[in-house]
Amino acid sequence: MTDLTVRRLLIDLERPVARHWCGGDAFLTAWFNALSMSFPVGEQFFIDSVRDGAKALPESERAAWEAEVKGFVGQEATHRRIHALFNAQIEKHGLVNAWAPRAEARMKVLAGADPRHALGITAANEHFTALFAEWLLGHPEVLAHSEPRLQALWLWHSAEEAEHKSTAFDLYQALGGNHAWRVKWMRRITVFFLADALRQTVNNLRRDGTLWRWSTWRSAARHLLGRQGLLRETFAPWRAYFRPDFHPEHQHSERSATWLRENSALFVAVGR
Repeated sequence: MTDLTVRRLLIDLERPVARHWCGGDAFLTAWFNALSMSFPVGEQFFIDSVRDGAKALPESERAAWEAEVKGFVGQEATHRRIHALFNAQIEKHGLVNAWAPRAEARMKVLAGADPRHALGITAANEHFTALFAEWLLGHPEVLAHSEPRLQALWLWHSAEEAEHKSTAFDLYQALGGNHAWRVKWMRRITVFFLADALRQTVNNLRRDGTLWRWSTWRSAARHLLGRQGLLRETFAPWRAYFRPDFHPEHQHSERSATWLRENSALFVAVGR
């Protein structure tokens, strides 16, 4: 079982967010904004899948999962709430969230399905978010020229994603979820996640008027495909998910715990 602490981040998101808040970089701003647009709907799906999965456990096993499920739900609910506040600010720049409605439409297909399918989808998405979190925690220069409150938002979220990356995976395994469906869902989620993220990023850039600037494409190439780019650095750990013996904790690092320890003044613990 994973010991998860629910934290309240001490930042003010009632104040406006600059149009190019990520260090003046149009691409990075559009990319982070796109990811944030998916979070309120996505986090609610993850919460529901873990809750439903826990209810499907044999009654004799539920007590052992109670604390971890509560911590997972608390962390994800906090992420959902704070990103809803962030999204309300960036929508003032004329951005339109097209990702969330597409995701909601897909979720309807799962109504009444075996809860292991939702858990398999959640585990795949949590692997993606954990990889992104690890990359971002390992490259603080990406946010170095952003407002401190927005640095705190993204690095706090990343640290907590790394903390609870095993919950849905372990619950899927506990319910007898098999390897074949686990990797099948990862293949599908890979296509949906990357297509949706890039599509929303392009939409954000188009509405911002910066899609066809050379600086936008140069930043995209550097941060996604460069030597230390996101896609390049996370390819191997993404591929590891397809191994029959894979477990999220095989890719453990201390970056999350280190950031939380060194930045404890930015949040307060509200539950465990």
